[in-house]
Amino acid sequence: MNARHVVRRGAIIATAGLSVLALAACSNGGGGGGAPTSFSAFTNVENDAAQATLTALSTDACSTENEALPLDIETVPQTNLDQQLQLRAGQGALPVLYSAGNAPALTKTLAESGNVADFEELLTELDVIDNVQPAAISTIEALYGGFNALPFEYNIEGIWYNKAYFDEFGIAPPTTWDELLDAAATLQENDITPFSASGEQGWPLTRLIGNYLFRSIGPDALQAVADGDAELTDPEYVEAAQAVADLGAAGYFGQGVGSITDDVATNQFLNGSAGMFYMGSWALSDFADEEQNQIGYDNIGFLPFPNVEGGGGDSSQIAANVGLPITMNARAVDDDTEAWISCIAENWGSTALSEANRVSGFVVNEPVADTPALTLEVQERIADSEQAVLWFEALFSTAATTTSQTNAAPLVSGSISAEEFMSLVQADLD
Repeated sequence: MNARHVVRRGAIIATAGLSVLALAACSNGGGGGGAPTSFSAFTNVENDAAQATLTALSTDACSTENEALPLDIETVPQTNLDQQLQLRAGQGALPVLYSAGNAPALTKTLAESGNVADFEELLTELDVIDNVQPAAISTIEALYGGFNALPFEYNIEGIWYNKAYFDEFGIAPPTTWDELLDAAATLQENDITPFSASGEQGWPLTRLIGNYLFRSIGPDALQAVADGDAELTDPEYVEAAQAVADLGAAGYFGQGVGSITDDVATNQFLNGSAGMFYMGSWALSDFADEEQNQIGYDNIGFLPFPNVEGGGGDSSQIAANVGLPITMNARAVDDDTEAWISCIAENWGSTALSEANRVSGFVVNEPVADTPALTLEVQERIADSEQAVLWFEALFSTAATTTSQTNAAPLVSGSISAEEFMSLVQADLD
């Protein structure tokens, strides 16, 4: 799946209220009685990267496991995924592996009915849990309430910057919010738009609000809102929205940010019009496109979102997501499927990188030749990070997510105030 589409469709999801169905607790992973007769994988059709990596493993590193239990991939459009998962769970027909639902609440419901493997327990018993990056486990636990999905894809987010501009204008990579503001001012003084962002999408702007909250209040800032222990209208939360609104008031997003699409925002950065670009590591595929990237792949640097002075969080807590991860039917665990899972844990990181050019949440046990330096840096940052944070709307309802992203551009253009923005979103959470 195109990484950007993974994020749009898989990572920018909220815990929408789901009707809790009576999910049968008799699934065997083979659609009938007895042990699975194939290593069945049911995934959204758009996730071609996962399909390619599974297929590559079946013919190479996991060929022995595939002989014992042949890989069998079935796909469904992502728009039909949740319905199909609920239907199959009710029929006791979930496969061995399946894409987690679009809403984390569905996976939680399936887990409660015994249809989701506990990977903390399973991978520990198989002695392969060290092949999963701690930050990836942290992200999955925060989203799904436990380590009950595998990070076949793992994206970190932050600020990508034009190294040539920073060198030319004497800008040191910012480590604090105030230094980031100084960098933006310097770029603007030299006729470079400081930040490229899609106001039409909205989420690239609300990502900034969420990151500011994680730095100023701490990594649990939005969990406190979800738990009812805080509200977005509290002064310390409004401060984050105001900080991002101030970027817009200063003109740091350039002209017409509300009409800028995701593709246009990417092009503004890659053609040198903008000096900085908040985005996830799925953008590495765009950066590697020599026709699109006019500033050069080696000219791009990465900044984790900077610290806020006196804040409760820090830049080691990098924002991350796992796209639309894949989980395992707990009732399909046997010797043959365990052998497959062990092989996946040991080989996915290297295979995904070489076959699908994807960074995952698995350790790269076998170096991949000709891996670009920027990709290696992303891998190193993932390896060095033990705690990840989510994004602004990760724990919101669907209505609150829509309100947030729709009103992001009006916030930075000054059409609504920070207080109004947070009040509108909080109203959908109440």
